[in-house]
Amino acid sequence: MRRMRRILLAGLWISLYVLLTLSPILVLLIGVRPAGRELWRDFSVALGYCGLAMWMLQFVLTARFKTIKSPFGSDAIYYFHRQISLASFLLVLVHPLILFVFSPALLSLLNPVTAPWRARMGMAGLAASAALILTSVFRRAWKIEYTRWRVWHGILAVLAVGLAFSHVYLAGYYLNTPWKRELWIVYSAFWIGLLLWVRVLKPWSLLANPHVVSRVAAERGGATSLFLKKPKGAVARFLPGQFAWLTAGASPFADAEHPFSISSSAEERREICFTVKELGDFTSRIRHLAPGSMVYVDGPFGAFSCDRHPHAEGFLFVAGGIGVTPIMSMLRTLADRGDRRPLVLLYANRTWEAVTFREEIEGLGARLNLRVVHVLEKPPDGWTGARGFVTEDLIRSQLPAARRPNEWEVFLCGPPPMMDAVERSLGRLGVSPGDIHSERFNLV
Repeated sequence: MRRMRRILLAGLWISLYVLLTLSPILVLLIGVRPAGRELWRDFSVALGYCGLAMWMLQFVLTARFKTIKSPFGSDAIYYFHRQISLASFLLVLVHPLILFVFSPALLSLLNPVTAPWRARMGMAGLAASAALILTSVFRRAWKIEYTRWRVWHGILAVLAVGLAFSHVYLAGYYLNTPWKRELWIVYSAFWIGLLLWVRVLKPWSLLANPHVVSRVAAERGGATSLFLKKPKGAVARFLPGQFAWLTAGASPFADAEHPFSISSSAEERREICFTVKELGDFTSRIRHLAPGSMVYVDGPFGAFSCDRHPHAEGFLFVAGGIGVTPIMSMLRTLADRGDRRPLVLLYANRTWEAVTFREEIEGLGARLNLRVVHVLEKPPDGWTGARGFVTEDLIRSQLPAARRPNEWEVFLCGPPPMMDAVERSLGRLGVSPGDIHSERFNLV
């Protein structure tokens, strides 16, 4: 029943997205067309309208509305956000290219000195969008610091859409009736409302509802567990395996937030724990946060949770390195509930000393029906366990041979190469795609 509800809700959001994307074309086709407009020109404008509608809807995708993300999961939403960014940019780019091909005289619009303002706005919006995409695709290669990239990503996105709207209003060819103008007024108002929510109202609500650091604990594998509590009352409820965005040492208005998995039990209401591996400037500062420091938490988010599959007869967890954190939340929660369903954890690490939560995982075996298989790339002398990587044969040996779809759910989190290989193995083993759930955290 829950799965059917999610499918129906997903269908609703997809249909609404398609409708909002195509509505400018429908408006363009209905009513009186400006006289003397060639078909190729109308087609060019239609592509531009679609691209602009997609640009505006990008703000919806990244606004973290839980109702929208719940049927898909954050991974899928952000993956779609990245792919549709490229598609929408191409649509908008093709708009002037068609004009130049069929009417080369219009190339004069590229001259920013002599071109009318409508052309200047359009080209500036296209340039802002191109800069946004390039700095996102090559952020790591160009060594753009994460927080600085986030700030400029927001600025360029607002510029791209704002300039494109200005181009539409100044061109005005297809705003020749009041209700057509009203459509773009509604689109503009909706977009401005989204900006106010994302940039003002949401940060303001976080500022008024902070968490404080209760303690910090060092973990194996260069990880640190950060425990937070509320000054008054219990922490918010979450599903085991979900994540949240943390802002520490800055205001929530500063665009300095980072996403981390929750590693604590969902049954624990006094504190919430995030376990973070030191991989950069921000993560290396986590262990230095003093008790009482303010931390702002935006969440929880994500569909990566065993609680979304209460029908499952068993769970296979596959973790690599610090990817164990959301899985640890699920294991701790299931232990606190006294859940006796069969569980298997395949946990891959480079060395034995780097196995985060090693001792606690061993202790959970007494509280859960849990089988743990450690896989080490560089095992110590005398190691008799699995070596190298999580292989297809190893997965086959741990999954029940006689299983049906929806009986066993697989949760996978770790480095991208490992996840890619495991997903391919699961597919070859006949595991239904609907039974495979991954958390990649490639959100930017």
